[in-house]
Amino acid sequence: MSEKAVHTHLSHPVRRVFLMCLGFATMAFGIAFSIKAELGTSPISSAPYVLSLISGLSVGTTTILVNTVFILSQVAVLRRRYEPFQLLQFPMVVLFGLLIDLAEAVLAPLPVGGYLQKWILCAVGIVLVGVGVSEEVAAKLVTTPGEGLVLAICKVAPLQFGYMKVGFDVALVCISVALSFLFLHGLYGVREGTLAAAVCVGFIAKGMGRVMKKVDAAFLQ
Repeated sequence: MSEKAVHTHLSHPVRRVFLMCLGFATMAFGIAFSIKAELGTSPISSAPYVLSLISGLSVGTTTILVNTVFILSQVAVLRRRYEPFQLLQFPMVVLFGLLIDLAEAVLAPLPVGGYLQKWILCAVGIVLVGVGVSEEVAAKLVTTPGEGLVLAICKVAPLQFGYMKVGFDVALVCISVALSFLFLHGLYGVREGTLAAAVCVGFIAKGMGRVMKKVDAAFLQ
């Protein structure tokens, strides 16, 4: 199997759309597991979760609203350099938000016990988010709004993506903490699970990405 053949298969439009939707569903359940565990959500989900507690809206709805702000911010930063194709992020975030609400409804009857069980649920959530990210990246359709905003800033400022992504995640966590104390008078959505997600999700996504390429190549042999 030639590298070109593998690349062609990976780039098949139907497969890419399927991978993107599968990635959204996997990440949605990962977020729902993290919320169920009550040990803190991932950095990118911390703000929507806290805003959900403040507003009474569902996490899916606040995820749509926050990501819409990210998309509009990309347009503001890039202006004429913004690629119209990336406007597909709008229906993407609506689908993602609906899937999060669906995942929360499915997991609602799941009982939560002691601290160990919470960590098990949290670990499942972290793994699912990492796997979902790898599937979304493999689809190569549109960037996620958060990542797109980081890329937009890097295009207009002399900043490396890695450093900017870390700074972006830290800023989201700080905003979530501030909103939590200001409106909820306590710390919500940011705990030890948030730190675990920040450290582990990227490694899981990279590892799964390599596995997916090997499986795809083996399938075509």
